[in-house]
Amino acid sequence: MIDFPVDTIAVELSARIEYALLALLEMASRPDRREPIKINEITANQPIPDRYLEQILTSLRRGGIVQSQRGARGGYILTREPWQITLLEVVSSIEGDRKEKGSNSSIERDLVNEVWQQADDAFKAILSRYTLEDLCQRRNDQLQVNPMYHI
Repeated sequence: MIDFPVDTIAVELSARIEYALLALLEMASRPDRREPIKINEITANQPIPDRYLEQILTSLRRGGIVQSQRGARGGYILTREPWQITLLEVVSSIEGDRKEKGSNSSIERDLVNEVWQQADDAFKAILSRYTLEDLCQRRNDQLQVNPMYHI
C-alpha cells in the first residue's frame, strides 16, 4: 500500500470563486448596499483584474446574486441581503452545474462515484451553512483582534 501524506491533500479554491467572494464581500460591506458599486471601486480595494471581474459579475448576475444597473450612476448591487446569500449559491453561480458523466458503468466506477458523491454532499452541506454575512462578521472579528494603526 502506498502511504500518502493526508495533510497535503486539499480542496482547491479556484480563482474565480475567490474573486467572486472578494467582490461580494466588498458589496456586502458597503454602508448603503442599495447604492450600485462600480467595477473599478471593487478592484481598487480587492486584487481582482477588471476584465476577469466583469465575467465573474456576469455569472453572478445570471445566478441571481447581483443586479447590474446601467448608466453614469450604474454598477452592481446585491439582489438580497448578505445573510440570505449562501456560499453554495455563489459557488454554483460561478462553477455551474456539474455534468453527469457517461454511462460506461462498472462496479469500480460506481464505487468511486459513490464516495465522490458523499464528498460532494459534505462540501455542499458546509457551503450551504455559511452566508456572505458570516464572512463579513468573521472579517470584522479579525479586524478587532488585529487592529491596524495608521500614523
